[in-house]
Amino acid sequence: MKRDGKLSGVLHMLLHMAENREPATSETLARAMNTNPVVVRRLMSGLRKAGFVASAKGHGGGWVLSCPLSDMTLGDVHAALGAPPFLAAGLRDEQSTCLVEQAVNTALGTAYAEAEALLVARLHRVKLSVLAEDFHHRMQARGLSPQDFHSHDV
Repeated sequence: MKRDGKLSGVLHMLLHMAENREPATSETLARAMNTNPVVVRRLMSGLRKAGFVASAKGHGGGWVLSCPLSDMTLGDVHAALGAPPFLAAGLRDEQSTCLVEQAVNTALGTAYAEAEALLVARLHRVKLSVLAEDFHHRMQARGLSPQDFHSHDV
């Protein structure tokens, strides 16, 4: 089963956007994510509604951050994407009349809900600025400068 990488991809885009001096076009972001610009625009729509990004049309336009990374958490971004479920596991038959299956569903449903709640709570404790700091430390450890970063597409 393929895992949903939307959250990871959007976080990647946001961190790149924080490093760029220019607005990032949907086409450039799509190339970086290996997807279609329409997908990027759809993802950015939720981020725009949450107040995390803004867009400008026309020559020199594109996507920009509309608030500092220190004002965003991983949980905020997850919520802006519509809070997709993290767990791929599910129940075989949610409306079963079988008493055994009802017992199984109750146990698994409770465990799944608790696991999701713990994960979401943890994501709300991690600011995007912490990810940016980690990126900068990794860049320094490799002897790279911000100019090296800016010489690449998004």
